[in-house]
Amino acid sequence: MPAAKKLDLYKELKAEYVTPKKPVLVKTKPAKYLTITGKGKPGGELFQKHIGALYGAAFTIKMTRKFAGQDYKVCHLEGLWWGDKEGLDFSAIPLDQYNWKLIIRVPDFIQKKDLDSAVRALKEKGKGPEVAEVKLEKINEGLCVQMLHVGPYPDEVKTIAQMMNLAQEKGLACQVPHHEIYLSDPRRVAPARLRTILRLSVKPNA
Repeated sequence: MPAAKKLDLYKELKAEYVTPKKPVLVKTKPAKYLTITGKGKPGGELFQKHIGALYGAAFTIKMTRKFAGQDYKVCHLEGLWWGDKEGLDFSAIPLDQYNWKLIIRVPDFIQKKDLDSAVRALKEKGKGPEVAEVKLEKINEGLCVQMLHVGPYPDEVKTIAQMMNLAQEKGLACQVPHHEIYLSDPRRVAPARLRTILRLSVKPNA
């Protein structure tokens, strides 16, 4: 019997994952994500534990579904970021005051029972308590400004400024949180070569 075709959400939804060198408007659909929320320094101990819990759930669910005949590619890590005050300028916010929601997109057929089963399995294997914090959420960003950022994460402010300028030209207002889709692994890629899709949800100016 031939193997079931592996679902690749990036191929199915190419228009949502464009990597333009200049900001463009992108229409996104409501999507399901595994999520885990926290606050603190990016890359810190808490942050890393949360990433581990999120990936643990993502791959446990994927393997269970694969054995059931519904295989799919695990998507990239993504992050939603915001401060305690309104606004998109992160340059003045201390790193330990960053709010973040780490997310991994999953196919629409993934249900809460899949996550519950994965969490139980991970606990039985002795994984940390963070696995119980993973949730399954639907996120609807709608119309967004999107652009590929190449380089270190602190330099994103320059890319975000271009994105906000486009939004302003179109009579649109950018919304918090700001969304990052990580195409590179910072453990393996030099900061100057990191590739990150930046996305800002927008709505008409009041």
